[in-house]
Amino acid sequence: MVKNIFTWFLRIIAAVILLQTLYFKFTAKPESVELFTLIGMEPWGRIGTGIAELVASVLLLIPRTTLLGAFMGTGLMSGAIYFHLTKLGINFGGDVILFAFAVITFTCCILLIIIYRKNIPQLLKLKF
Repeated sequence: MVKNIFTWFLRIIAAVILLQTLYFKFTAKPESVELFTLIGMEPWGRIGTGIAELVASVLLLIPRTTLLGAFMGTGLMSGAIYFHLTKLGINFGGDVILFAFAVITFTCCILLIIIYRKNIPQLLKLKF
């Protein structure tokens, strides 16, 4: 019971963070355009990342595909953390919140992978 509540907590936190950034990516808010311009991925990187984050967040919330969503979230947030540490800075736009959200989401996804690691062989057989 406690494990189930904890895993849902991790899944919801990661999914909410991923979903709340979509508004900025899909509406081409100036902050999002500036960020992806600085890393040389505007507009396709912004739109592609948004689509990947949408897919990852949905997969995180479906119990059967949580592990797949966690792997996707880990990969996406690894990229976000990398760019913050190399090109954007931790304090992008005078605010540390984007970096903090990336680290929180990355941590939630890593914990989900650890919790669901026994299901990795099943993930390899997953059919859609």
